[in-house]
Amino acid sequence: MPRKEITSSTEEVEAIGTAGTAVKDGIINSLRGINNIEEEIVHLVRDTVSNTLQASSEVAAESFSITKDVVKGAISATEEVGTGLLLSTKSMAKGIVMGVGDVGGDVVAVAGQTAKGAVRGAAEVGADVAAVARKAVDGVVEATKEIGGNVEEAAKAAVEGAIEAAGSIGTTAVKSVKEVLMGVVVGIKEVLNAARPKE
Repeated sequence: MPRKEITSSTEEVEAIGTAGTAVKDGIINSLRGINNIEEEIVHLVRDTVSNTLQASSEVAAESFSITKDVVKGAISATEEVGTGLLLSTKSMAKGIVMGVGDVGGDVVAVAGQTAKGAVRGAAEVGADVAAVARKAVDGVVEATKEIGGNVEEAAKAAVEGAIEAAGSIGTTAVKSVKEVLMGVVVGIKEVLNAARPKE
């Protein structure tokens, strides 16, 4: 089929405008799809953790083993699919914290375990440890905020867990994780200070 010749500058602008619009629409639809996937992961993890813990009489003890299992499952899934560890890390962390919160478990302790597991898992598969640590902490913070928990304590536990796990990987990993997470800590403190009533 012969290419249609564009004869005027107006038609040229329209053609470029159409292409730009097509790309814009495609990107918007893709990003909406990603948001839906993130929400599905959060719900899946939250329901799985919550239901498993409800069936257990030892919520505190089981929270840690379930957290390890969920982190391993999420990392294994991304290995099989070949992509998306950063995407799934935040959603997975958020789901774990919300699931533990649903059954009255220790959200702060689980926050640390979740970040630690995510960093170790990232190192095992050769992913960007600092980026995964950041996503895990972001997920913990979002979830804790949504369930009305102590955001500062959960964030602190998650940061400490990530740094501890990075310590077992090496000094370069510790340095990069600390650098990435310092911004998170400062940001959380600013938000919390702004939210506190002035005396």
